[in-house]
Amino acid sequence: MKWTWTIIVLIAAGIYAAHLYQEGGPPTLAADIARPDMLRVTFSFCGEGRRVTCIVDGDTFWLSGERIRIADIDTPEINPPRCEQERLKGEAAKHRLRELLNAGPFSLVAGTRDKDQYGRKLRTVLRDGRSIGEMLVGEGLARRWDGARRNWCG
Repeated sequence: MKWTWTIIVLIAAGIYAAHLYQEGGPPTLAADIARPDMLRVTFSFCGEGRRVTCIVDGDTFWLSGERIRIADIDTPEINPPRCEQERLKGEAAKHRLRELLNAGPFSLVAGTRDKDQYGRKLRTVLRDGRSIGEMLVGEGLARRWDGARRNWCG
């Protein structure tokens, strides 16, 4: 009898999973990496409490409890900045990233490395096939990531 219930539960789970696949599924990070521009989220700025879906700075955000580092860019540090110029540009990048992510659906694409040394998931953020990181670069709020942090101060 115990095996019968196990089989019934497994069949029901399979039917439910098939239904979710046909419907597009619930919005989860793992499922949406493979689907173009399916993530539609409203971001706030991260505070001191628990971080679920919020913007940390110009190249780092939390999505559904997972910390994401935008893989193709580097933005000025805001915590702590090395100078006032870096702080101002870093704050501008943070605000612009929030605007861009809140502007509509986007997708996340994994690269050659899944995580960085701090445990952040490394992802390129795309909208309509265009890198949101490249948009920040084009606006002078970020640099293309080349593997080295460089000074943003004068």
